[in-house]
Formats: sequence, C-alpha cells, structure tokens
Amino acid sequence: MGLTVKKYISFILLPALLAGAGALVVSCDKSIDEPERQAYSPGNLDEKAGAWKPYVLTGSSEVALPEPKAVTSAEYKAELSALKQKMAGLTGVQRDAISYWGAGAVYRWNEIARELAARYNIPPASNAEGKYPVPDANNPLADPKFPFANPPYTARALAYLSVAQYDALVAAWNYKFKYRREAPSKVDSGIQAVLPVSGLPSYPSEDAVVAAASFTVLKAMFPGEVPFLEAKMKEHRESRLWAGMNVESDLTAGADLGTAVAAKVMGRARADGMSTANNQALTAGMIEKAKLLGLTEVWISQESPKRPPMLPNYGAVQTWNFDRETMIKLRPGPPPALDSPDFKKALDELKDIQKNQTREQARIANYWSDGAGSYTPPGHWFRTAVNAAHDAKFSEVRTARTLALLGTSQMDAGICCWDTKFYYYYPRPQQFGLKTSVGLPNFPSYTSGHSTFSGAAARVLGYVFPDKAGSFDKMAQEASTSRMYGLIHFRFDCEAGLKCGVAIGDYAVARGKADGSGL
Repeated sequence: MGLTVKKYISFILLPALLAGAGALVVSCDKSIDEPERQAYSPGNLDEKAGAWKPYVLTGSSEVALPEPKAVTSAEYKAELSALKQKMAGLTGVQRDAISYWGAGAVYRWNEIARELAARYNIPPASNAEGKYPVPDANNPLADPKFPFANPPYTARALAYLSVAQYDALVAAWNYKFKYRREAPSKVDSGIQAVLPVSGLPSYPSEDAVVAAASFTVLKAMFPGEVPFLEAKMKEHRESRLWAGMNVESDLTAGADLGTAVAAKVMGRARADGMSTANNQALTAGMIEKAKLLGLTEVWISQESPKRPPMLPNYGAVQTWNFDRETMIKLRPGPPPALDSPDFKKALDELKDIQKNQTREQARIANYWSDGAGSYTPPGHWFRTAVNAAHDAKFSEVRTARTLALLGTSQMDAGICCWDTKFYYYYPRPQQFGLKTSVGLPNFPSYTSGHSTFSGAAARVLGYVFPDKAGSFDKMAQEASTSRMYGLIHFRFDCEAGLKCGVAIGDYAVARGKADGSGL
C-alpha cells in the first residue's frame, strides 16, 4: 500500500444523518493535491538542540549511546565499501523511495500517521441486536476495526508521535555534536550522495531515530498496521543507504536510540487515563450533574438505534502543558439556558442559515467538516504545520519541536473540550429541528471541538511562524464558523471553544518559550 503526494481522503456522512430524518446515504471522495515535496538542506542546523528541553526524557543524555568507530578505522572503511555497493545501479523504485523519504523523516511519518487516522476514522455500525460493538485492541482487524480514530484519539496519537520524535531527536542532536562523525560523502569523495548533504553530523542517523520512534508509537496506536509500518520503516532505512547518506552503524545507533526513547514516551501513554476514556457507566451521573446546573433538556444521540456517547470520560485524560486544576479553570462558563433570549437568538441564526445558506457558506462547512473518513480537525492542522515547516526549511529537530508543541496543544484542547462537553451535556441544534449535511457527531454540543482545536493550533503556529500568524488566526475563525454553517453548533459553542482553545495554545507557547530553542 503506497502513500503518494496525492492524498486520498474519503468523507462519509455519519449514520446519524440517515436515522429518523429520511436522509439519503451520501458519500463523496476527495483528493487533496499537494506539491511534491523536495529534499533540502536546512537553513539552520540547530547545533544546540541537544540542550533543548524534552517532554518525557529528563535530559538528552538519559538514553546512553556509545561512541562510534573512528572514520579512520577498518570497521568504518568496510562500511563505506558496503555503502558504495548499495548505491550501485539504483533502480527506479529505489530512486522513488529516496525522493519520497528525502522530503523529511518527520514530515513523512506524520503524513503516514494522518492517513492511518483517516483510514480508521469510521464509527462502528450497529449489529443485529441494535448495539454498537466496541473495537478490540487485541483483535484490531475484526469488525469493527481498532481503533476508531475519532478526533480525540487522533489528537492523542499525533501528540505521542510528535513528542517521541522530538525527544528522540533532541537526544540524537546531543550525540551528533558530541561525537561529530561526518557524513560518508565528506569522508570519502568516491561517494556521491543522491540527496543534499549539510554540515550535520551523521551519527546517529536522524532518519533512523525518527523511523524507529514513529514505528514504536504507531504500532501501539494502530496495531493492525504493524506489517505495513514495518515495511515503511525498512524502506526508510534502506533509502538512506541507497542515497549514500548514512553507513550502517549510523542507522543502527539511530534505531536503538529512537526505540528506547519512544518506549519511555509510551510508558506515559499507558498511564495517562485513556483506558477509561470510554467509561459509559459515568454518563448517568454526568447527566444528573448537568440537570443540577439548570439544564432542562440534555443531549441525546440522534442515531437509531441510539449510539453511546463518544469517549465521555476523555476529559479525565492527563494533559501535557498544565495540570488538572488549571484545566478546570480553563473550562468555559455555562451556555445560555434553553429558555433564554440568548439561546433563541442563536437558534434563530441557525434557522436562517438553514433557509438561506450561500454557496460560500456550504463550501466552508464542507472544507472544514473533517468528519468520518478524514484525518480529523487535529490532522488538518498538522498538515498545515508540516507544510509550513517544510517551506521554512526547518531542521528535523525544529520540525519535530513544532509538531510537539502543536500536538500537545491539540491533545490538551481535546481533553478540555471533552471535559466541558460532558460537564454541561448541552443538546445539539438537531434536537431543535435543524438538519446538517456535514455529519453529526455523537457527543454534546457545548463547546465546539473544531473551534477549540483550531484556536489552540492557530496560537501555536502563529508563535512558531509569526509572519503567518494572521493567516492562521483567519483559518481558525473560519474553521470555527464552519460549524455554524454546517448547522451542528450554536454561535456560543464556537465562540467559547475558540476562546478556550487560544488560552490552551498560550500554555504550549509558554512551554516553547522556555525550552531553550531560542524562539
């Protein structure tokens, strides 16, 4: 199964659209055409990145890496000879692999993760008994497949992927500039590298570090894809030999380091509370608390049969950039009472959109829908981030830092939003006669997940790329407003979510300003 520069994403409307309203089954496939990404020498090697603050590691030397053999040693010379044999008579397939992976290790593995998320972002269908079976991590390819890569799941997967890549690369940079082994083509003029060669030391290989760290995380997040991931990791490794960029010991050291660091990162994942995020036994108590707050009508599933709410306890998962006490302080205040003028005004606004929706509003709603079969709102923002980093010619470690800041903000945004959703248990517009064409999520309305994710993402990316901050803010506003145009959120859902997301993003930015990166 190849992954190409033409991104194939299938948007499939949720079964909720089909239930009770006489809607037709609608699906459409979309291809996202992106410019083919070329290899480049980074504008800055970030030589001091080994001193940047990691997320899970206590420091960049926590995982030990032995000193490599000298480039004058018989062992290294034998590796150079073997490398020349690997490079001889490259096939078209091998050159394609070199070009593909040459676009960037972090770039490609993030792309792979997003496309896996899209493939697995399909909610389980009901069975003959009218129940919705839960995907089984121990039998991931059974129906329904594990995981259901919904927005919170995807945000978490991409966060751990990015943190593992970043921490592993911080460690790699420490050893690169400690040992300073030059690239093979700089040691032996008989080796003509196929890709651009910078002044970055080659031991350990940054590509091998990223490949191993990514594989370790993604095989846990998508256990049914292990053979595919193994094949991609092998191809990535071989591409560095075919291109003349690394000798075997560079790659072996990188793989060892990436695997060890990612194992520590996944230790955090196993203890972050995700295992109880779908605890349906808690919803009755949540509903009672919402009623005690004055809510006269709670959210209920609009599907037939009624689907259990998605991840009602995700708000209890461990955050990255602030503690639980802070998260509670970030929780938006209550939405309008259902018998209030503010609620009537918001409902009337949606009724007007439903009656008089423009083509531009429909376009915006569809563009940002990011529903089933897509790589979700967090994935949408990751695509924006990796493209911006590539355009800026970031080093691998700075690209990874960008995605780690984004990823932790997106996971934090999901946690805060889901906490808010199930704290207030507020009904969706569909319970008041509104119909949607962009898929109906199976969880409470207040606040908007798109808005929260987007507010956090825009704040982080605006910090990393200040010359583009205005455009990111406009994107976030459009993403937020799109949920009104799609008729699945009230204005107050969107405004409160966007404001909360910005505040969440500020915590990630504060972390970034203190990580020693000089940005």
